[in-house]
Amino acid sequence: MFMLSDLPMFFINFFFILPMVTLVHESGHVLIARIFGGKIKFCIGTGETLFHIGSLEVKKKYFMEGWCQYERLSYNKTWAHVSIYLAGSLFNLLVILLMNYLIYVDILPAALFFYQYAYFSVYFIFFSLMPYRNGSGKPSDGMAIYDVIRYGKAEDPID
Repeated sequence: MFMLSDLPMFFINFFFILPMVTLVHESGHVLIARIFGGKIKFCIGTGETLFHIGSLEVKKKYFMEGWCQYERLSYNKTWAHVSIYLAGSLFNLLVILLMNYLIYVDILPAALFFYQYAYFSVYFIFFSLMPYRNGSGKPSDGMAIYDVIRYGKAEDPID
């Protein structure tokens, strides 16, 4: 049951953990797109821009969503695009595995924070890889992978 005493953890999840999970996810897309020579722009949040750090744009509602846009890959092959679309979820999974290992060897404590981070990462992986289009027609990573394999096209931006 959700209690008033759960509100502090709710705010930590909403305003800190979920944006961290989003940043890790988008960083996966960015790194692999850069490996294939792509020009990248990525964003955390929606609304007015708060600030830029390199190719990262942070928006006023930083806790709501993220996206990555790439173009002009030096290595423009189907499997390169599939790799880029998979990279966000793979980064989320790698961080979960790293955290679990560090907890297992007693470097990190078995704290609720890390449990929540893993929980939201699994949520992100699941909905990222599920093939669907959002209300504005933008594909999930899973749908973008399907489109690239089936039709040979890459969509921008990726979520």
